[in-house]
Amino acid sequence: MNQLVTKRNLIHLVILLIIAFVIGTYLIATTVLIAKDGIRYIELAQKFSTDPIGTIKHQLSFGYPFLIFIAHEFTSMFTKSSSPYIWICSAQAVSLLFRTLSLMPLYFIGKILVGARNSFYALLILVFLPYPARFGSDALRDWPYILFLATGFLLLLWGSKHGKWWAFGLVGLTAGIGHIIRPECAQLVIYGVLWLLIRLFLPSCNMTRPKLFCALFILAVGFVVPVAPYAKVRGSVLPVQLKHIMGFSRQLESRTLEKCEIDNTDRVHAALISPKKMVKGVSKLVQKTSDNLMYFFVPALLVGIYCRFRRQFAGVEAEKVFMPAFIVFNVVMLVLLYSNYGHISRRHALPLVVFTIFYVPLGLEAIAGWLVEMSSKGAGDQANTQKTKFWYSVLLVIGLVVCAPKLFKPIRAEKQGYRTVAVWLRENTNADDFIAVPDKRISFYAQRKGLVYGKKVSKQAKYIVVVVKNKDAWPDFGRDVREKYSLWVDKHRKGAKKLVIYELI
Repeated sequence: MNQLVTKRNLIHLVILLIIAFVIGTYLIATTVLIAKDGIRYIELAQKFSTDPIGTIKHQLSFGYPFLIFIAHEFTSMFTKSSSPYIWICSAQAVSLLFRTLSLMPLYFIGKILVGARNSFYALLILVFLPYPARFGSDALRDWPYILFLATGFLLLLWGSKHGKWWAFGLVGLTAGIGHIIRPECAQLVIYGVLWLLIRLFLPSCNMTRPKLFCALFILAVGFVVPVAPYAKVRGSVLPVQLKHIMGFSRQLESRTLEKCEIDNTDRVHAALISPKKMVKGVSKLVQKTSDNLMYFFVPALLVGIYCRFRRQFAGVEAEKVFMPAFIVFNVVMLVLLYSNYGHISRRHALPLVVFTIFYVPLGLEAIAGWLVEMSSKGAGDQANTQKTKFWYSVLLVIGLVVCAPKLFKPIRAEKQGYRTVAVWLRENTNADDFIAVPDKRISFYAQRKGLVYGKKVSKQAKYIVVVVKNKDAWPDFGRDVREKYSLWVDKHRKGAKKLVIYELI
């Protein structure tokens, strides 16, 4: 694999790593509030030392909480504090570390697909995209997952291109370890099997049939080695969401058959995955993907994909299999997610953005060329080439400038009130007081026992935090209350939402 690395590659990587690290460190230092999911991961990490088996059996994959636990243990060597902020910083540091490391396999994926120059500019754009950057400085598992997904994908491309059958064993191993962080990493095995089956029926000179069978075998073995012990402890291989979808589908099929028998009709009504839901799912996926790309880079992405995959394909042979397979698999997976759960987030769309970002520079170059053609008819080839480079640079700079305001805005700055309320609770309540909260982050930052409430509030609660839109609204919790403190959720948007702390009497 040393042929992938040159002096220029190292310079590119150093630049990207430094920029990503500096931006990520700034975002961690200015974070107002971590994600809701981050609290769940941290609480699992806290339980790991006392109940490791219970943590592994939890419905959430334990890989990321385990990484947080390791980071916290390392941090504990330098401080004896048990503050939640140490856990929060440990979780964010893990995300930033893995995001930074992810740039290395991603860079070489891009080098194989579109060349070193385009790979560098693609990842420079990725580093500056606000939402992907925030995910990499938040207490979230997305970038640790992407590191393993990218590493396995690089091994797939490199092994397929050069006929290295043993590389598929590393693909399986990487997919297996990544599966423990996020189950979707198992998709690498699907792509590997797909490629090897194609080569079996359409032989290629770079890998004989015996080697193809060996590759299939060690791909499976590599995946099973880390997954088998994990699945044995958990008692399950499939993620909870997939089991729910499959179980619900079987119920739907049963109900559909009963309905057909009653109605004496051959029509099948797919209420679970209706065309309407699928269309909405695709629409929502397009929206979230566009959000990640700040909309500015969406045309460049579409043009770049078109230019790359038009009739006279100019890429490596494996790209024709792996990239369409990756896009189709992830789109279908996310549409099914929306059809069954009614939700797609920017985080869900992140892998699609990360692995297709390499086509954005191709699109920018094509758009720059069109601009030159429209404005410079009759000019020489050399002049047009220089103008194309100029317009390419202009488009790139404009895109980065568009990203800057949101990129450097502190994470969840609009929820500063949550942190302020947490400080008040920590300073004005007893350590053993139970706090009823609408969001677990409030009690976590306050270092108090939190009880998330719905319509009813637990009798154990001594204080309750309420989010109100009308400052004159008086809550009815079936108990007498006394207002203790209030403030705006976002001090820059007074009149929107207010946080009020009541003491329950």
